[in-house]
Amino acid sequence: MKTTLLIREIYLEGFRNLGHYLLKNYMKAFAWFSFVLVGVGLYALLFRMLTGFAFD
Repeated sequence: MKTTLLIREIYLEGFRNLGHYLLKNYMKAFAWFSFVLVGVGLYALLFRMLTGFAFD
């Protein structure tokens, strides 16, 4: 739980002092898009590992 709170605080602190509104929203959208892509990649890797895919 402590790790989750630390990650949340780092995320909020990273966007706290950004100046321009458009830049702030663009960076938030880019961060969430990146989180989703990492999640999809982890899902694909775990799916392949659990279904017995041969990594040759």
